[in-house]
Amino acid sequence: MRIRVLAVGTRMPDWVVAGISEYSKRLPRDFRVEWLEMPPARRHGDDRQKFRGREAQAIRKHLKGGETVIALDVEGQLISTEGMAECFASSRREGAAMAMLIGGPDGLDRDLLAEADQRWSLGRITLPHPLVRVILAEQLYRAWSINARHPYHRF
Repeated sequence: MRIRVLAVGTRMPDWVVAGISEYSKRLPRDFRVEWLEMPPARRHGDDRQKFRGREAQAIRKHLKGGETVIALDVEGQLISTEGMAECFASSRREGAAMAMLIGGPDGLDRDLLAEADQRWSLGRITLPHPLVRVILAEQLYRAWSINARHPYHRF
């Protein structure tokens, strides 16, 4: 299984890098997660839609044909860890690759959200985008552990 996480924002704090690294190194080679960072749009003025549009262009350049695109969005479908695990198991059976999108400080562009195959919410609270990366890294590992029947996730 191959998952690519396309995230807006660079120069993450050390605790974010450490968190992602910790969960990434726990994953087996056949459940590969690649993290790609895109710089946020330069903020001049307060036109947040324009910033999101520029960031969406950068994300689209990194998307590959045939990938299932999952956008993380506070207004998306609430997803449980078990739901993630089932989605990953299904994608693995089908041999599908995935791209998961994390927006920057202003979120993801509306058009990009509409183009995504799925929109997932990690909860109805607003989370800072660096923290979303760590939470997603842990949830990817936990979803893998469910499918592998690893004791990390308690059944």
